[in-house]
Amino acid sequence: MVMKPRRPRAVVLCPTRELCEQVFGVAKSISHHARFRSTMVSGGGRVKPQEEALNSPIDMVVGTPGRVLQHIEEGNLVYGDIKYLVLDEADTMFDRGFGPDIRKFLAPLKNRALKADGLGFQTVLVTATMTNGVQKLVDEEFQGIEHIRTSTLHKKVAAARHDFIKLSGAENKLEALLQVLEPSLAKGNRVMVFCNTLNSSRAVDHFLSENNLATVNYHGEVPAVERVENLKKFKSNDGDCPTLVCTDLAARGLDLDVDHVIMFDFPLNSIDYLHRTGRTARMGAKGKVTSLVTKKDLNLATRVEEAMRKNESLESLTIDNVRRDSSRPKLQANKGRSSKTVKVNDQKNNKTFSSAKSPTKRTSSGPKSGNKVVGFSKSSTKRSSAGPKSDKVATYSKSKKTTGNGPAKPFSKPSGSTRPSVKTGVKTRTVSQNSGAGKSTSKLNVVGFRGRSSSSGSMRSS
Repeated sequence: MVMKPRRPRAVVLCPTRELCEQVFGVAKSISHHARFRSTMVSGGGRVKPQEEALNSPIDMVVGTPGRVLQHIEEGNLVYGDIKYLVLDEADTMFDRGFGPDIRKFLAPLKNRALKADGLGFQTVLVTATMTNGVQKLVDEEFQGIEHIRTSTLHKKVAAARHDFIKLSGAENKLEALLQVLEPSLAKGNRVMVFCNTLNSSRAVDHFLSENNLATVNYHGEVPAVERVENLKKFKSNDGDCPTLVCTDLAARGLDLDVDHVIMFDFPLNSIDYLHRTGRTARMGAKGKVTSLVTKKDLNLATRVEEAMRKNESLESLTIDNVRRDSSRPKLQANKGRSSKTVKVNDQKNNKTFSSAKSPTKRTSSGPKSGNKVVGFSKSSTKRSSAGPKSDKVATYSKSKKTTGNGPAKPFSKPSGSTRPSVKTGVKTRTVSQNSGAGKSTSKLNVVGFRGRSSSSGSMRSS
């Protein structure tokens, strides 16, 4: 088929400019053998050079949805010959604000296909993860679409070592990050540090800069051109900026050579965990993933670790449904307590009563137990009920005390400048750095495994 100006036969849509550049680079590398011509039209770039490129004969256009629609509206791009549409990172397209643009782009193609003599088209959606909610949207938009899944969908990156560092709350989280980051940089590793928010990302970047560590940033408020330059500095073999501080904007699609991924903030769901870990151990290489786990992250982190240890899918794990699942046994237990009856014998009138036991009126002789979940059942405290002051005697059966691992002990803070020992599995390794005067140190518990792990590999308190 003869190439025509402004009339591509294939369109590839990507969510970010950086991903467009990667796809376009691959297209250029194979175009000489496959004999097709491609061009890129993405947001963040100048419109005029893109318009001139579209005026030349082309086969394929790689671009972001908004910029492609802009060229269509301005007459620089025509639908007429489009036969193939590829949506890269499809779950991001439909889940994070690109849905309206995708539907706007699809509408003329669908209308054309419905005509008797209209030209049909084929759509390919590519994604590393696909939640049930996004799959429902895709099925509605592309009725009859065929799903092709790999056996590793929603499962851990097998070639990466996954470590979880549990912080009790007494430690300085930024100081803990430094303890993990410095030894990795000393080995010449490239490291990505993930944060959940822009403010967290800025705080981490400022802290590392104060500690004389060179960093580059990648988040939504960094201009697109600057993000591209930052990625070039990070990927450079010079090693001037081996640390990339970023949000989840950098978690998808970027083809980077990363040795170590550190999650300063634990993600809110397992899908983001999978995408973050996918930045390392790519193309058969080995990598390392270290997560800093605070009290609020403990339930989800424990469930993620257990699922990976059993090689199970991580698809349905989010901080909300894990919290909901963990609260169900407590609700059922409270319901069971409220349904218990208390027999009361009135010796004076020789009468017997039955009344519901109210769980809210009992008193506890021991300290109140918390609701921390550390991967094992937590021992309960003995409760005693004070008897009534009258001559009435209340008798009822008490459930036996259950046993299990106790709650996490507070972390000690030894004096001195040596950083704490870090426990990995059943072995102990010591990370020593000069922390300087005035900096506190604390123990960090790490539970890591590579591939299959023994039962000792689950998250536990010291």
